[in-house]
Amino acid sequence: MAKVAIVTGAGSGIGREVALAFLKHGYAVALAGRRIPEMEETVDLAGGKGQALIVSTDVSQPAAVDNLFAQTRRKFGRLDVLFNNAGIGAPRVPFDEITYDAWKQVVDINFTGVFLCAQAAWKIMKAQTPQGGRIINNGSVSSQKPRPHAAPYTATKHAVTGLTKQLALDGRPFNIACGQIDIGNAATPMTARMAKGVPQPNGAIAVEPTMDVADVGKAVLMMSELPLDANILRMTIMSTQMPLVGRG
Repeated sequence: MAKVAIVTGAGSGIGREVALAFLKHGYAVALAGRRIPEMEETVDLAGGKGQALIVSTDVSQPAAVDNLFAQTRRKFGRLDVLFNNAGIGAPRVPFDEITYDAWKQVVDINFTGVFLCAQAAWKIMKAQTPQGGRIINNGSVSSQKPRPHAAPYTATKHAVTGLTKQLALDGRPFNIACGQIDIGNAATPMTARMAKGVPQPNGAIAVEPTMDVADVGKAVLMMSELPLDANILRMTIMSTQMPLVGRG
């Protein structure tokens, strides 16, 4: 019987590559995101491998999340893996210029969305037979070290780390494993600006190397393939040459 996974933000970037890794490995995958054509393209790229369900989803909205998980359970019967990936950034401005609306939008997607999806997955995993499953949260390396002028994104990613640890603890009685992957400079449309140079903590502008985003898909798949009595609580995968370890 094929494993069943939900991937949020599956229409592009990291979410697309993780969905492709699952599909090509024979998983049944529910792809969640706001843009259906992009998710259809993701499925096409899998070349007919695996089974796919596409659900238009705004992860910040409880009703939309409930619909995603209900459709997944109805079509596939269970849930083995949730990859909580949907996320956005805010305009990079000095802290005193961050608007309430920008702050709230990032919190709603990056943190409340993770909570809503994790809770919906939890309810299925706790009730199904055999019991259990795995939740993997996209923490980003910004959960470890901030970039300049990125308070909303940094704060939400640090919050994801706290939630990941709490779920890893609270999931033990129900065979629910929870881990986090921190990704640094995977080559996606979101990181295209790295090639032009990005602000550094010392005020300089520097080009930062990137890595193949497909390797993130491989890493998430590896985490997912572990038996439930083993858990990678936190993994960092990054471009070897990125300046993360020297940041700050």
